[in-house]
Amino acid sequence: MGDGRNALARQGAILAARADNRNVPSNRRRPAMKEPVRLSLADVETLCHGILRRHGVSERQAWPITRTIVAAERDGCASHGLYRLFGYIRSVQLGKSDGAAEPVATDVGPAIASVDAARGFAPAAFDLGRPLLVDKARRNGLAALVIRHSHHFSALWAEVEPLAAEDGLAAIAFCPSISWVAPAGGSKPLFGTDPVAFSWPRPGQLPFVFDFATSAVARGEIELRRRAGEPIPEGWALDADGNPTTDPAAGLAGAQLPFGGHKGTALQLMIELLAGAMIEDAMSFEALEMDDGAGAPPLHGELILAFDPAHFGGGSPQNSAARAEALFRRFAEQDGARLPSTRRYAARERTVREGITVPADLYRDLLKLA
Repeated sequence: MGDGRNALARQGAILAARADNRNVPSNRRRPAMKEPVRLSLADVETLCHGILRRHGVSERQAWPITRTIVAAERDGCASHGLYRLFGYIRSVQLGKSDGAAEPVATDVGPAIASVDAARGFAPAAFDLGRPLLVDKARRNGLAALVIRHSHHFSALWAEVEPLAAEDGLAAIAFCPSISWVAPAGGSKPLFGTDPVAFSWPRPGQLPFVFDFATSAVARGEIELRRRAGEPIPEGWALDADGNPTTDPAAGLAGAQLPFGGHKGTALQLMIELLAGAMIEDAMSFEALEMDDGAGAPPLHGELILAFDPAHFGGGSPQNSAARAEALFRRFAEQDGARLPSTRRYAARERTVREGITVPADLYRDLLKLA
């Protein structure tokens, strides 16, 4: 990576001048930059890491966050990318999260490991617990990693994908968030966006991965629409009076809706119970009470389950992999069907070559943090 601070300073000086013409005499000053800014993935890494370090986030916490944000931008998931930096920094500034937290891992039993994130962020806690999870899954066939007291503000696929791609394990992860979503038929927030992610290893190719919020849409998608001054589709949210709305600001002030009606609500209940009540960490309504209006990333837990296919069936991982590939081939024969994760992987291939584009107003706000 090189000297990130110097690179950040050079990048900031050049592009900030473009953005607001601060180095141009007033009689020659042009309108503020409105076109999106193109950045390489290396630029994103430098910018992200430099901002985190400038605002008191330790190396232990900053690098895993940076890796996760770069991965989101690389895969075309802007709602979990650079935009999330504002939440991380705000949380540290308000004292809600500890930017220098040192997570602590505990070997709970033959198939369970636990990490106390100590009010730090989830990516660093996952990095610490991952070796224990992988070892236990390989020994027993099935293992669980419990993360507690963590501020989770990132995509879950960034955690389960490497378990499949690098460790050869199937994995599922879920966590509560903060009360933003009304149950089906209700109008007041109770659940979080409560995401769930799954990964399956595929020999010789990228794993099958899905990750989705159990709300109709991730909250970041509504936030990005609000920043851009664009409406949201019907069915995403209600306003504070319980009426359907296409105004993103009204939806953020009201309640998001679950996907699939009562089916989404049932999944949210399951996630709140398994990754909240069962592991004795905050459910979404409790995370809301602890936040007390600060608007920080929610403090709660996370549950990750890992499966080693070699321990199931007849004990032949090659056979289970072959059977899985037979299913994927039949799926591919369906005209118009798109395998989840295909779009992310296509974006990944493109952005590695071409970089990403960042809206001008978002980039100017990031430079202010830098």
